[in-house]
Amino acid sequence: MNSPVPVPKDLPQQVERALAEDIGSGDLTAALIAAGASGRASVITREKAIICGIPYVNGTFARIDPRVRIEWKIAEGAAALANQCLFEVTGPARALLTGERTALNFLQLLSGTATATHAHVEFLKGTACRLLDTRKTIPGLRTAQKYAVRVGGGHNHRIGLYDGILIKENHIMAAGSIARAVSAARASGATVPVEVEVESLDELRQAIAAGADIAMLDDFPLDRLAEAVAINRAAPKPLKIEASGGVTMDTIRSIAQTGVDYISVGSITKHVRAIDLSMRFQWER
Repeated sequence: MNSPVPVPKDLPQQVERALAEDIGSGDLTAALIAAGASGRASVITREKAIICGIPYVNGTFARIDPRVRIEWKIAEGAAALANQCLFEVTGPARALLTGERTALNFLQLLSGTATATHAHVEFLKGTACRLLDTRKTIPGLRTAQKYAVRVGGGHNHRIGLYDGILIKENHIMAAGSIARAVSAARASGATVPVEVEVESLDELRQAIAAGADIAMLDDFPLDRLAEAVAINRAAPKPLKIEASGGVTMDTIRSIAQTGVDYISVGSITKHVRAIDLSMRFQWER
């Protein structure tokens, strides 16, 4: 099955690294099984989830043994119910056993990320606000998790330090002011959005005057967020407003209703809980 969201280009490298750290010099336990033995297995989810990671599962088993065949019962990004069968896999028994953990690790983690993202996005329905992720990701799996965010209905903030400029307190101090920092960003020639993290309404006004593209309002209470939105809308050249810091599913809708353009939530990738999956085997002798 093809994903409706473009798959990360480094998927093969991520699969390769994951298999290398697990298999090492060889799967000693799978070697106990007769080389010619075949098997069949089915994978079920023990809880509701937004399923994400199909290309990673396919890539894992294909890398181990191209004779493995997978029949998916669900599409990428679809909602699964508890105890629903997600896929059946057949092929050489050794390959199924060797690939089980790595394949499920990808599927559990990415489905957990997509599920958490979807849960937050549901609270934004009826508003114009978009959910953004952050760079608070599991090392080595950033593109995979950001892919899962998109599958779950969220949007990506910058992928890394190379595709967006985010001017924070230390950058402002080093540059001397918000205006100087934004000016330096424009002078650098980088054709990426310039965002400024502000800690007060006065700093928001400075970011607007400096010509920034986005202002990140960190830990602003609701009344100040609403005031910030009003100030920005009245400006000759408004920028985009992003709310961040301490956002939960209990507060996210109220934040969105202030009129901010984006809400960034680090927990959807940082505090992700893997979905509970189970693989059940049947051996052919």
